[in-house]
Amino acid sequence: MASQALTTALDGFRIEVPSWGFANTGTRFGKFAQAAAATSIEEKFADAGQVHALTGASPTVALHVLWDMPNGVADVPKIRELEQRYGVKAGSINPNLFQAQEYKFGSMSNPDPAIRRHALDHLLESIEIAKALGSRDISIWDADGSNYPGTQSIKRRIEWLEEILVTAHEATSEDQRLLIEYKPFEPAFYHTDIADWGMALHLARKAGPRAKVLVDTGHHALGTNIEQIVAWLLHVDALGGFHFNDRKYADDDLTIGSIDPYQVFRIFHEILSAPAAATEGVAYMIDQSHNLKGKMEAMVQSVVTAQELFARAALVDRATLATLQDNCALVEAEECFRDAFWTDVRPAVKAWREDRGLPASPLLSLKESGYVEKAAAARGAKNAGSVSSYA
Repeated sequence: MASQALTTALDGFRIEVPSWGFANTGTRFGKFAQAAAATSIEEKFADAGQVHALTGASPTVALHVLWDMPNGVADVPKIRELEQRYGVKAGSINPNLFQAQEYKFGSMSNPDPAIRRHALDHLLESIEIAKALGSRDISIWDADGSNYPGTQSIKRRIEWLEEILVTAHEATSEDQRLLIEYKPFEPAFYHTDIADWGMALHLARKAGPRAKVLVDTGHHALGTNIEQIVAWLLHVDALGGFHFNDRKYADDDLTIGSIDPYQVFRIFHEILSAPAAATEGVAYMIDQSHNLKGKMEAMVQSVVTAQELFARAALVDRATLATLQDNCALVEAEECFRDAFWTDVRPAVKAWREDRGLPASPLLSLKESGYVEKAAAARGAKNAGSVSSYA
């Protein structure tokens, strides 16, 4: 029974990789170029295709409009050709509402109506790109906020956000969704316009029925019980998806499970405990910045870790656990829960891969393939001294 639960879980588990995770990224202090980092959208698709070929779990790649499709809808034919060539499809479409100089004082919440219109136009274009690519989700992260008390009207900024998101929702088709992300701080340090899941939930409901909340595991204050947020969002049918990463202090963008794998396990448990109707559309996505680890190695490692933690969560004996919880058998309930977490699922996951013609050890297979070395040889000159942008 346990083996069947694990197999079923892995067969249905898909986690999207981000195009920007393959490119040179950094911090506000600078960045360190990697010779094998992707320098174009074609190279990003090549890397994403390789990750999927190794893991069997990542058939889609998230795209950032400004970085990946600078010509907007006109770039759709190029993306379609890359999908065919590399065996992965475009996934979530991510507008860029934080990088342009005119967004210094905000995008959707900027006091200047012309700049708010510019942000809305970009959102509408992103929705059209998603339609043309057959992408369901438009993931919105709003970096707007302020750094000093009294310098902005919090109330009016709420109203501006509501107005724009309602208009954007009206532009979506019946099979599309707006995913609204939240973050407590950074780059805004006094107040952030969408600072927590309650604000995101309100805006999603205000926008319309095709708007949901996106949970980034790094976007919470220290000690936040993220799995409780997940349980609430599932309960009110408002959980759209995740950006998975890990952190020690703030939005560190570390690889999944590198700091607290138990937290990811607890999140997956809440999802697997919910009714299927509530979790059917939940999207799993990676959003990480690999500055020190190799890009490809870190991405494969993240996908494999996510698979293993999802498999562990699938092993929880939920019927027994429910009985122990109802009887307030605290130690026994916790041990039932922890038994699944401490189960070494790696042999079973390897067997699952082999049964499907995948490499038993994706990281080892990546190393033996020489893919990273070949990419470094082909891209090294372009990456030498690269310090210009995330794209």
